[in-house]
Amino acid sequence: MRQLIEETYRRESRRILATLVRLLGDWDLAEEALQDAFAEALAHWPAQGLPENPRAWLVSAGRFRAIDKLRRRARQAPLPEGYEDLLRAPEEASARAEELPDDRLRMIFTCCHPALSQEARLALTLREVCGLPTEAIAAAFLCPAATVAQRIVRAKAKIRDAKIPFAVPEGPELAMRMETVLHVVYLVFNEGYHGSDGSDLLRTDLTGEAIRLGEILLELAPDAEVKGLLALMLFQDSRRASRLSPEGELVLLEEQDRGLWDREGIARGQALLDQAFAEGRIGPYCLQAAIASLHAAAKTAAETDWPQIAGLYQVLRRCAPSPVVDLNAAVADGMAFGPEAGIRRIDALLEKGELAGFALAHSARAAFLERCGRPDEARVAYAKALQHVPADGPQRRFLSRKLDSLQA
Repeated sequence: MRQLIEETYRRESRRILATLVRLLGDWDLAEEALQDAFAEALAHWPAQGLPENPRAWLVSAGRFRAIDKLRRRARQAPLPEGYEDLLRAPEEASARAEELPDDRLRMIFTCCHPALSQEARLALTLREVCGLPTEAIAAAFLCPAATVAQRIVRAKAKIRDAKIPFAVPEGPELAMRMETVLHVVYLVFNEGYHGSDGSDLLRTDLTGEAIRLGEILLELAPDAEVKGLLALMLFQDSRRASRLSPEGELVLLEEQDRGLWDREGIARGQALLDQAFAEGRIGPYCLQAAIASLHAAAKTAAETDWPQIAGLYQVLRRCAPSPVVDLNAAVADGMAFGPEAGIRRIDALLEKGELAGFALAHSARAAFLERCGRPDEARVAYAKALQHVPADGPQRRFLSRKLDSLQA
């Protein structure tokens, strides 16, 4: 039962927190209520058994515990404005699970309010909506964990002090916040697909949640970039079954069993991408989806249209420049025009310093050095990549195997 409760926490805690934030109107109180609810589950479920509706049970338990705390505080000092309503209607603690609204989407839009800085929006959403540890968020953004923690604390204070509503906006305000929301949803997907802490290269709870949110956004605002993002996630998720070996080891794209790819997901992604391109307003998600579609269309790795992929990356670099996009463009050039071209491009990027601590830059360079028959230099590059991955996990094991094979 304890394992079941832990699994429930991992799967449902962020959705429960979102509902508690809506019901209680206070982020800190909702987080306390979430922990109290799972403490109640640990105390009662082993004897009473799993409730018919665990999420609704936990929402109800958390809200009642929060109300109890407020009542005790009210005996000592007047409560802040707005809390009296909670005390007057405790019996309306929660609805049946199927009646619970999608509070997670409300939470994302709240976290992405324009009153918050871009960095704060992303950090807050990844921490509170996705439940990622502060350290994992810091690793994803290549900054200190203390900096991320400060951003999160300040963002919550801003939401409280500015009375930012917990709601999905409408009209022009919806369009204003959509770009950041799409960015955050894709970050959620990437965290599930790659895992910034390196311990788990595939978290289907996060990838599935990101795709689910993409479907909801498509209903809310069916424009080209929403379709492009959903198509991109479907293309990438279609390779899920082939990314890890039966032993849990990383399998590179060119070595994957393409017979395991989800052809229904690919077809759905292609249909969305075709619709997006027909609308004529092409942005970075549509471009990335177009690149992913070329990989999906290749029956074998050798048939991949690398020149076209390299061309699309050049467009993407102008549309949405970033060091990681530059690295991907360099890799595409190396695959399309030869490994020496890839090495030159990656060396130029590493000289700038922005990717010096990025393991994928060093491992990509090492792979091209191998192709050029320069094993000594490849060993040095793989060793540098190893310096920038977590102490354990599939990424370290993969790089260690490559290094060992070259040393042998």
